Amino acid sequence: MTLFKAASTVSLLTLASRITGLVRDLLMAATFGATGLTDAFNVAFRIPNLFRRLFGEGAFSQAFVPALAHSKAKDGDEATQRLIDSVATVLAWSLLVTCAIGVAGAPVLVWALASGFKQQPQSFEAAVFMTRWMFPYIGFMSMVALSAGVLNTWKRFAVPAVTPVLLNLSMIAAAWLGAPWFGSMGIEPIYAMAGGVMLGGLLQLAVQIPVLYRLGLLPRIGLGWSRLRAAWNDPGTRHVARMMLPALLGVGVAHISILINTQIASWLAPGSVTWLGYADRLMEFPTAMLGVALGVVLMPQLAGARASNDPERYSAMLDWGLRLVVLLAVPASAALLVFAKPLVATLFHYGAFKDSDVSQVALALAGYGAGLVGLVAIKVLAPGFYASQDMRTPVRIAIVVLVITQLLNIVLVPTLKHAGLALSIGLGALINAGWLLVGLRKRGSYRPGPGWGVFALQVLAGTALLTVFLMWGAASFPWIAMRSQGWERAGLMALMLLGSGAIYFVAIWAAGLKLRQFVTR
Repeated sequence: MTLFKAASTVSLLTLASRITGLVRDLLMAATFGATGLTDAFNVAFRIPNLFRRLFGEGAFSQAFVPALAHSKAKDGDEATQRLIDSVATVLAWSLLVTCAIGVAGAPVLVWALASGFKQQPQSFEAAVFMTRWMFPYIGFMSMVALSAGVLNTWKRFAVPAVTPVLLNLSMIAAAWLGAPWFGSMGIEPIYAMAGGVMLGGLLQLAVQIPVLYRLGLLPRIGLGWSRLRAAWNDPGTRHVARMMLPALLGVGVAHISILINTQIASWLAPGSVTWLGYADRLMEFPTAMLGVALGVVLMPQLAGARASNDPERYSAMLDWGLRLVVLLAVPASAALLVFAKPLVATLFHYGAFKDSDVSQVALALAGYGAGLVGLVAIKVLAPGFYASQDMRTPVRIAIVVLVITQLLNIVLVPTLKHAGLALSIGLGALINAGWLLVGLRKRGSYRPGPGWGVFALQVLAGTALLTVFLMWGAASFPWIAMRSQGWERAGLMALMLLGSGAIYFVAIWAAGLKLRQFVTR
């Protein structure tokens, strides 16, 4: 399977996940609007997601996947299965303890993430209640991350990429069916969403198990103290744990920034956390479809190239990934900067979602969009370090970028409010990506292939034409006033997006860019 085919598979399945996620958010926006209670749900959902990224696809995957790929390439099947079993045992016990502490300490966690809710007692109490119900979600999702790491290393990309659809479908059912049912029983309807999250986590884990079983890779989790001690003393587990420590710091630094931003947003106008949440959801389309897909595909391949001592292949894969980032993320960033309001209006402007909410989400989306290239490029550049089992360099960079991001908040938030928080993250991501790129170049891990100058000019020329077209479209149609013409507005949006895509790709083709080079690697 070529890198492009593998990345396309993951990207298409991720698109299905993001579309169902968008449907979920559209339904939530129309049902609940943007209120203190929706802020409470977003904070409560963010808490287990924060820990999930620490234990799951964040620090754990960064340490586990390179170690697993190295063991698969060098040590044989028996040793690799032993590594999977030992790591799964230690992870399961760690999650059990973490979930128990998290449920008990929910009030402290909510206060740490959104102390501004103390001004709104109902929001604070709702956030604590939903955090307690949703915290065990991290247990399901962290075991899903372990399973996904195994399957991706064996080049079974489809199942891990499609499982998030199950979470979104569960939450759609909760908003569509559960919320009205809760309301009819005198229970706050937003609480139905917590049940949808838990059901989604359970389903995501359940679909991984048969695939692992067929491959003979199903982890055997030790239940007794002696099994746990043996698993912890396994050299492979100790190696993963040592690699996780700097990775935990790196992921923790990234999420400290999110925690600080959520804390600041909780002190701004009611709805600020929700506005940022909807903007972040839209940003997940390009960052996940491109950045996450490339990261998932490149990480085990880069680790395999490093284990095989093949620096040319290693550098060529990074070069391919970065060119694909520039090809797709640059025009997407321009589109978000000039076309944010029509996009938000078309997707969210229904039911309880007000005209003012459209403008506020659009401002945040434009702020994120300014740093889209950096947000996506990090997903390619960071694996260049992780695959070499160097966790410390990205951590050092992340710590400095965290400080820079908060300094930007001091400057931007007083004027731009919640949009300043989004812009600071975007600008910080550009700095982070640039620093990672310089680091890979200095150590000789990445050597740019020929033709980058011409390629950049071709992309910029196509992006300029696309930007002019979208600026015309944003100014020529009453996107917010078309609220009652939902289907007409959606059709117009589809035409605008298809037209901008056609303009861009025809322009870069006319400029001499051969897209086949991205397909054949």
